[in-house]
Amino acid sequence: MDKQLIARLTAPGPKKILALDGGGIRGALSLGYLKEIESQLRKKENNPAYVLSDYYDLIGGTSTGAIIATLLALGKPVDDIVDMYMTLGGQIFGEKRNWWNPLETFRFFKASYSEKALETELKKYVGNITLGDPELRTGLCIVAKRADTNSTWPLINHPNGQYYEANKNIPLWQALRATSAAPSYFIPQMIDVGNGQIGAFVDGGVSMANNPALTMLMVATLKGFPFGWAMGAENISLTSVGTGYTEYHKHAGAIDDAWLMTWAKAVPDMLMQDASWQNQIILQWLSDSPTAKAIDGEMGNLKDDLLCQQPQIQYLRFNICLSQNALNGLGLQRNFTEQEIINIAEMSNAHNRYLLYDIGLKAAEKEVLPAYFE
Repeated sequence: MDKQLIARLTAPGPKKILALDGGGIRGALSLGYLKEIESQLRKKENNPAYVLSDYYDLIGGTSTGAIIATLLALGKPVDDIVDMYMTLGGQIFGEKRNWWNPLETFRFFKASYSEKALETELKKYVGNITLGDPELRTGLCIVAKRADTNSTWPLINHPNGQYYEANKNIPLWQALRATSAAPSYFIPQMIDVGNGQIGAFVDGGVSMANNPALTMLMVATLKGFPFGWAMGAENISLTSVGTGYTEYHKHAGAIDDAWLMTWAKAVPDMLMQDASWQNQIILQWLSDSPTAKAIDGEMGNLKDDLLCQQPQIQYLRFNICLSQNALNGLGLQRNFTEQEIINIAEMSNAHNRYLLYDIGLKAAEKEVLPAYFE
C-alpha cells in the first residue's frame, strides 16, 4: 500500500463510505444507481474524469457488491465496470452444469454453476492484484463468510489491521470468488489465511451482512479495527446501494399448505431480507436520513426517533422495490406483469442484466438528488 493511501485513511476530517449489497446478477441494478451518483459528482467537481474512488474513502460490499466495490476501489469508472459486469454475468450464469457429463456429475450435486467461469472472469479483471496492493486507490472491504468457523470476515486493506499481514497477499480474485460462493450456486472457496490455516469461505450473504452497510460502519469506527474514524454526522457519511427488493403478498392458506421444499426455497430469501431491513432500521435510528423508508406500520420511517441526542452519521439508502407499481412508474415504456417481476427478481437470471441496469438508472434519476452530495 502506498503512502498516499495510508495518509488518506488516517487523515483527520470527515470520511465517506460506500456499501454495496449482494444479490447475484441483480448487481447490475446497483450499477445503474452508481452511474447516476458518479455523474452527479462529476458535475459537482466539474471533472469528467472524476471516479467514485476519488470521493469515497472506504468502498466495500458483499458477493456481487464486493466485485463492483473492488473494481471501484481500483479507480475504474462506472461505465468500464458496466461493460465488465455484463460480460462476467453472462459467462458465470450462462449455463448450468451438465449433470449428464460424468466429469460434472459429482460437482452438480454440490453446486449448480461452474466455479471455473467465475474464476476465469475475475482473474481477467483483477489479475494478480492482492488485498495489500498499492493499485487500490481507497479503502476496500470485502465481506465474506468463513463457513468452517461460522464467522463473518471483513477482508480489509488497511495496513494497521490485526490480520493485515496474514491477509495482504490474498489475491483479490480469490477473495471475490470467496464472497461470491453462494451455497447451491458455487462450491466454497478455500483460502490460505496464514498461521497454517486453510479457511473454507462461502458467500458473505449467508450472514447478517448481505447488506453490508452496518458491518462497514463498524469496521470504520470500532476500536478493534484500524480505521478509527469518529462517529457523528459531521464525521461520517454512509451511502448504501441495494440490488432491489421484493414484496411478500402470500395467501395465508398457501403458507399453511407449504411443503418442506417450499420452505427450503423460501427461507433463505426471507432471512436475507430480514437482515437487510434490520440493518436499515439501525442506520435510520442513528441518522436523520433524507432517504428514510417506512419500516412497518408501527415504526414508520423513524423520523421522530434518534438513538442518540444527535445524529451519528449521514445516511443515504438507494434501493428500489421490484414490484409492479414501482417498476411501471419508472417510464421504461413497458408494463411489467407479475410473472415478469418474479423473473426479474431471480438472482441468477443473466438474461435480465441489461434490463436491471436500466431499472437502476431510471430509479436513480428519481432518487439520487444533487443536494445529497453538496
